[in-house]
Amino acid sequence: MSWIDWVVLFGTLIFIVAYGVYKTRGKKDIDNYLRGGDDSKWWAIGLSIMATQASAITFLSTPGQAYTDGMRFVQYYFGLPIAMIIISVFFLPIYYRAKVYTAYEYLESRFDLKTRMLAAFIFLIQRGLAAGITIYAPSIILSSLLGWPLQATTIVIGILVIIYTVSGGTAAVTQTQKQQMAVMMGGMIIAGILVIYSLPSGVGFGDALDVAGKMEKLNVITFDFNLEDRYNIWSGLTGAVFLFMSYFGTDQSQVQRYLSGKTLSESRLGLMMNGLLKVPMQFIILLIGVLVFVYYQYNQPPVFFNDNLTEQVMSTDYADDFRDLEADYMDIFNAKRETVLQLNEAIEAGDETIITDVQTQLNALQKDSDNIRAEAKALVSTALPGAETNDKDYIFMTYVMTVLPKGIIGLLFAVIFSAAMSSTSSELSALGSTTTIDFYKRRINQGQTDTHYLKSSKLFTLSWGIIAIIFASTLSLFENLIQAVNLIGSLFYPTVLGIFVVAFFFKKIRSNAVFMGAILSQAVIILVHYLNTIGEAGAFTMGFLWYNALGCILVVLFSYIFNLVKPEKPLAA
Repeated sequence: MSWIDWVVLFGTLIFIVAYGVYKTRGKKDIDNYLRGGDDSKWWAIGLSIMATQASAITFLSTPGQAYTDGMRFVQYYFGLPIAMIIISVFFLPIYYRAKVYTAYEYLESRFDLKTRMLAAFIFLIQRGLAAGITIYAPSIILSSLLGWPLQATTIVIGILVIIYTVSGGTAAVTQTQKQQMAVMMGGMIIAGILVIYSLPSGVGFGDALDVAGKMEKLNVITFDFNLEDRYNIWSGLTGAVFLFMSYFGTDQSQVQRYLSGKTLSESRLGLMMNGLLKVPMQFIILLIGVLVFVYYQYNQPPVFFNDNLTEQVMSTDYADDFRDLEADYMDIFNAKRETVLQLNEAIEAGDETIITDVQTQLNALQKDSDNIRAEAKALVSTALPGAETNDKDYIFMTYVMTVLPKGIIGLLFAVIFSAAMSSTSSELSALGSTTTIDFYKRRINQGQTDTHYLKSSKLFTLSWGIIAIIFASTLSLFENLIQAVNLIGSLFYPTVLGIFVVAFFFKKIRSNAVFMGAILSQAVIILVHYLNTIGEAGAFTMGFLWYNALGCILVVLFSYIFNLVKPEKPLAA
């Protein structure tokens, strides 16, 4: 990167941290620290909710997902508006009436202390793991692209987040996320425009979409019902609805965002803003990935997008084999580029017969190209045992560093850092508040002053930040970073959502029944995932998004059965 890029990158990051500390100076009481003073406007809540979910993984992985798999990942978000409506109608009023700091406080009044502790404990496990991933995800990519040590990159991101999160709590998170969202969306929109302008002369936006469509990258909606398929219209409107209800309705990192609302209406509007804007936002990011794919139909792409590992392979005995694969890949690319140009001419002429023939040739060449890439990954794995060979998460930033002009590169790196900071700060703040309110204040050290709990909350937030950095330093890449986060959520969210669904809608079910039902449901989900992983689930194999619906339903079902077998007396009014 040039000096201009470094100035843009570090100038942006320093401004965000300093702004968060400055705007929240003087926040001295526990209410301001944990709930931000209950004075956030709906648009600030909406931006904060979106920024919390839009981690660095969104901007690193989503374009790569589209590059390799097309647009169908957007179906994952189709259930989001439905979930926002359900939460606004049923969840929010209960939280506001209960005047809670955390979502799990309500469960004690509805059930008992052990149920509250169970839900809070599951949250701490799930979100603690996710916090490590949200730091690690950008760190491993950025360290490779920038040439920084992985440890140093992880520590830099972690420390930047810890500074303003510990200093200002929820208010600092909300304040900084407005600037972070501006950087993130502004940077991605600029990147999208520049991708279009980087296409060859005579190839416009419409032409790029024509090519992408013929190469099956604009597969926005898939109607085939298949439990093994992670992303189709049915998983998006069922399993994803349950996941979003869990995440936005019961995860403290999100609940804390809208509990800071000035009124119930402001919080509802913030949630609906998220529901309306999130799908177009993800669509745009995926479309950028598709446009990058089209760009590489006219310009030679690397056979393997992780340059760091490529250089390491070149210093092994497998260097000649890798060069042979690069040569084969280039030959296929040259043939593919000529075929794409023929497709452009056929589309312009409107000759459907030629279009069909050329499309068939082009997709066959693309399949050959994909096979060469698979061979290259296998060779990297052989040459470098233990190395992560999935390079989806490197695709977009490789394009950024090799194609985009000076200054814009620094801005796009600022996007990644800002996204990492925004989601991580929300997670650390939520982990600190849940530890303070649901465990320390409730069970360990009752009856202390607000000042004591304020200091404790800061200490717990700092501790979770250190834990997240340590955990991030021990991770290895999953198949795809964005899938890793969704998988972790799908393993743990369903149980917590099921507890809340029973609490809200099944008033006759009491504490012991829901407690046992939740534990049994969590065990079943983990077992199903284990069977899927080792390939022994047979006909019952399912994509992990379906875990969300299954787990929630199982909690309700098991709780109902336990309640019938051993009914409890209702709690005294």
